Amino acid sequence: MNSELLLKVSNVSKCYNDGAVETQVLHSVDLEVFKGEQLAIVGSSGSGKSTLLHIMGTLDKPSTGNVTMLDEDLYQLSSQRQAQVRNNSLGFIYQFHHLLPEFTALENVSMPALIQGKKRKEIERKATNLLQRVGLGHRLTHTPAEMSGGERQRVAIARALINDPKLVLADEPTGNLDANSGEAVYELITELVAQLGTAFVVVTHDQKLAARMDRQLHMKNGHLVDAKELV
Repeated sequence: MNSELLLKVSNVSKCYNDGAVETQVLHSVDLEVFKGEQLAIVGSSGSGKSTLLHIMGTLDKPSTGNVTMLDEDLYQLSSQRQAQVRNNSLGFIYQFHHLLPEFTALENVSMPALIQGKKRKEIERKATNLLQRVGLGHRLTHTPAEMSGGERQRVAIARALINDPKLVLADEPTGNLDANSGEAVYELITELVAQLGTAFVVVTHDQKLAARMDRQLHMKNGHLVDAKELV
């Protein structure tokens, strides 16, 4: 694992207000993610782990605190610059694949790079290579409806990697799969991320799967602690 700091979460709290009711989801969270690291954040449903992941990815705004990535304070950036960071430096994998149903596997994987304005031929060559690497070279022209759940999730992984992100954020990426498919997807993620040198943060409630990562943290009632402290 590289010792070079990639992303830092400093004193982040998050409150949601519903009329007069205030719910605090995160409490003064600090976290450092290093280049090439594979990090698991484990916690039960409702513990705040997905909220933290969304804040790390600029998909939700902290109530207090800040998030820096490669010395840029993400929440001091314009919305346009935030969008550039998401597209250029971050990859996202979700429990539900969020593939566009009317597009093929190749088109879905190509989409983030097309948004960047890269040359279509180069993008399609790279997308084809990624799909082959995730074992879906025979599914290039298939739409999501023509694929199994595990195959769709593998397309989503390839899509997350198309722009060579520095950090991949995964929210329960195997939570919607059967045990065998989930196992295969996790092996694939860790293998690809290790090969590409990309940092990888996954939130999950599955301790067994989290044990594969370089480091584990535990989220409980909005507080983040090292898993070793719970032993």
